[in-house]
Amino acid sequence: MKPTIYIGSDHAGWKLKEEVKNFLETEGYELTDMGNDNLVEDDDYPDFGHAVAKRVMTDENARGIVLCGNAQGVCIVANKVRGVRAATGFNKEVAVTSRTDDNSNILCLPGRHLDQKEATEIVKHWLETPFSGEERHERRLKKLEKIEEEEYKKCA
Repeated sequence: MKPTIYIGSDHAGWKLKEEVKNFLETEGYELTDMGNDNLVEDDDYPDFGHAVAKRVMTDENARGIVLCGNAQGVCIVANKVRGVRAATGFNKEVAVTSRTDDNSNILCLPGRHLDQKEATEIVKHWLETPFSGEERHERRLKKLEKIEEEEYKKCA
């Protein structure tokens, strides 16, 4: 079963987001665009990164794709949401290992540094790659969950 995809971007990733959306629709993915709906030069990446991350965490069969100029801003904001494992995917190999090793659930793309062909190849491989489930990766993810829980308790 294909996951539902939530996608969002600021102005720096907007054009590439539209191209990635077209690719995803062609591939038959259920897709929800969290914005921005139009190119708005003074919008802010936290709005879209946060919106996508919140939706991914409330939909069990979901993944997210967020874009900004260099992918770092949306990655930072998405990882503020409890349970998110957002990873930058500046090439296919990095995106694939973010799935096999880290079970990433949000892919962050640099809108100013990828063309449509590169981005769709990265997205395709990221979406088709399962988490390996290897013991060492499971162990590391459990440690991340423990750290997240401890930090959450400190702030509550």
